[in-house]
Amino acid sequence: MSSSVVSGLAFEEAAARLLHYGPNAITERRRRHAGLIFLAQFSDFMVLVLATAAILAGVIGEPQDTVAIVAILVLNAVLGFVQEYRAERALETLRAISVPAVQVRRGRMTTVVPGTGLVPGDLVLLEAGNLVPADLRLTEATHLRIEEAPLTGESHAIDKITDALADPDLVLGDRRNMAYKGTSIVHGRGAGLVVAAGMNTELGRIASLLVQERGVKTPLQLRLTRLGQRLAGAALAVCALVLLLGLVRGERLLPMLLTAISLAVAAIPEALPAVVTVALALGARRMIRERALVRQLPAVETLGSVTVICVDKTGTLTQNRMQVERYGVNEVETIAPPESARPDPWPRLLEALALSNDVHLTPDGPPLGDPTEIALFQAAASAGCDPVAAAQRSPRLAELPFTAERACMTTLHRSGSEVIAYTKGSHERVLAFCVDRLGPRGPEPLNTGALMRQAEDMAEKGLRVIAIAYRRFSAVPDPLTPETVEAGQTFLGLVGLLDPPRPEAAEAVATCRAAGVTVVMITGDHPVTARNIAARLSILENGKEVLTGSQLERLAPEALIERAESVRVYARVAPEQKIAIIRALQARGECVAMTGDGINDAPALRRADIGIAMGRTGTDVAREAAHLVLLDDNFATIVSAVRAGRRIYDNIRKFVRYVVTCNAAEVETLLLAPLIALPIPLLPIHLLWINLVTDGLPGIALAVEPAEPDVMRRGPRAPGESIFAGGLWQHVVWVGLVMAGVTLTIQAWAYHHEMVHWQTMTFTVLALSQMGHVLAIRSERTSLFHAGIGSNLPLLAAVALTVLLQLGIIYLPGAAAVFKTQPLSPGELLVCLLLSTVVFFAVEGEKWLIRRGVLYRD
Repeated sequence: MSSSVVSGLAFEEAAARLLHYGPNAITERRRRHAGLIFLAQFSDFMVLVLATAAILAGVIGEPQDTVAIVAILVLNAVLGFVQEYRAERALETLRAISVPAVQVRRGRMTTVVPGTGLVPGDLVLLEAGNLVPADLRLTEATHLRIEEAPLTGESHAIDKITDALADPDLVLGDRRNMAYKGTSIVHGRGAGLVVAAGMNTELGRIASLLVQERGVKTPLQLRLTRLGQRLAGAALAVCALVLLLGLVRGERLLPMLLTAISLAVAAIPEALPAVVTVALALGARRMIRERALVRQLPAVETLGSVTVICVDKTGTLTQNRMQVERYGVNEVETIAPPESARPDPWPRLLEALALSNDVHLTPDGPPLGDPTEIALFQAAASAGCDPVAAAQRSPRLAELPFTAERACMTTLHRSGSEVIAYTKGSHERVLAFCVDRLGPRGPEPLNTGALMRQAEDMAEKGLRVIAIAYRRFSAVPDPLTPETVEAGQTFLGLVGLLDPPRPEAAEAVATCRAAGVTVVMITGDHPVTARNIAARLSILENGKEVLTGSQLERLAPEALIERAESVRVYARVAPEQKIAIIRALQARGECVAMTGDGINDAPALRRADIGIAMGRTGTDVAREAAHLVLLDDNFATIVSAVRAGRRIYDNIRKFVRYVVTCNAAEVETLLLAPLIALPIPLLPIHLLWINLVTDGLPGIALAVEPAEPDVMRRGPRAPGESIFAGGLWQHVVWVGLVMAGVTLTIQAWAYHHEMVHWQTMTFTVLALSQMGHVLAIRSERTSLFHAGIGSNLPLLAAVALTVLLQLGIIYLPGAAAVFKTQPLSPGELLVCLLLSTVVFFAVEGEKWLIRRGVLYRD
């Protein structure tokens, strides 16, 4: 039994189909238990290494270190759990887009059924304000306009028709005889047969893509994983080597084993996750002030690695409102919108814009209605024609409403003793009605061909072109039909509308270019409109192509990877094509940020290295799938976020520079001492103190270091770049050797002069040398004396506190007994302080050579 466009399905047939097809709902994937999500946070390699370090710290009898490491691990696990649990809600939000009740026609009766009860073949009735409950083939469309932006990115509502379309391969935005689940009716009424329900709809297909796209690890996560693996391997090797050397020298097994284990723990920077967390959290808090809400902390740093930003056009680069851009009132040229009324035909044209629309004024808010009609209404008002006064002067008497088939609308108004009909619509349709045009001195001959070419030229510039005409009557025609009203009209003008670019977008794009970040537009809008906006914002250079969704369909993945290098604008793309574009860019080694606001953007937001959703106009689905939400929907905010991300990565890199260099110095000190006939210089408790205090406090303070002056004048880091690139590993090697050399120098001098305090002096020089090091590495290039010692007060306070603590464990009797230190004489302390400055001045010399281009030019 088949459906009917008159009676719909029989009730029995609908019930049978519901059993066969299942409910009209988005299938929810099996949820992961919250406990499993939490436990999964402990599977990262770096976390396992730190857990091992905590166990080793407990073995050697230092429970305070074990407690500190465990606290850090639990903090990171909680943060990771919250982020992943929120990401799991994206599909649940998508599933919530449903219609509780739907009007359908079954068995020749109009009835209401639950939205989940729709089946293929059901005849659904639609009216303004409804959400479309399933994918429909329209059978009725009376002035029907549907807002499809969540699926297509179109900046205006689509006029729907019922006629069959010749091309079976049209992209979704061009299928004007279809209505899709999740879109909304903004005008008119209609009906349609359900052709797809549930997971078979376009919305369901997007849900399937969202399930498949699990996201990718951020560059920071990859870099820290590699760092953890290297440090863990090095720590185990050094542990074994120190143990072996000690035993060869005749040291006792147990003290050497404890020393080797302590050194292994010290070689692993367990403060790194805490520093990273603090840096990201502080960055996220600052970004809220920049109108960006961070949903996943690693996204803060990822922005600093971005090499390509794939940006949606509507609402992000543009203002998401229609605006009159050009007028054409003769065949010669088009002109910009007038600021005040001009001689004929302007008064008549402006009156037509003010009267021939269905805009409703509100007492306090903006006008309501179709975005195109609002733009025409506001254009008339800004040019000096008061729409309210015009409506009172020329009240509406009758109308011929807009239909997609006629592609125009006409309103009739009383004007003194006569009736004037104003018609607006597509230029092809309206020009076909016209017999002359209104010139400065009255009606003039009409050059239809020239006006058609002018309209096409405006359309090629990305403008939506509407033609306006009028006709005088002595009374309202009877009968009131398109044939009696719209024939024999006088042409008034062409109006070109555009969703204009945001004023700050061009500068933001230029800033991205200076920072080495490529901006790529990906939109569901028309390619001509996309090209126009991209050209205005300098995203698209002259001669560059715009790749459409239909062209993308014919490209093999390998060909798309090759084309992705040069293509800057993609138009009329489907959701899975957005994912294909992102994958192609990632295959080229790019770190990709993707912006979006619609349901159709959610899978691509999940797939991108960083997904950026719109806070004002974005759907809940897009926001749940994204890493970052723009509270003002502004592309310029992304640029501010990129600046913040680069600063955060720089600060994390400074901590790595600091802690790995200091750990290397500790390792080299213990390794080299036996080779030059010196006893083991430090006790296990000394190593743990240095690791816990001198690494932790100043390291965390590095997280608030101000941005480098050139942070947005340099190119982005290569996504695969090691955290040790740019001279960092060379710094670790030679500064670590200098620090170890200074430490061994004081040990050798004090030991060979038989000073009873030699070990305390060695311990003090190593600890205080690290304070000089942390002050010097606040910038990779700028001298501390130029940057100002007080420009990072938290770091200055951390260094001062660390020095005081170090002196405390030397001079306070109880602490000295725990840490096995002896009070130093003033002369001994002065020698230690002087030697501790060697590393500071050595690093300042390194930066002097860097500024002159001698070092690390790669």
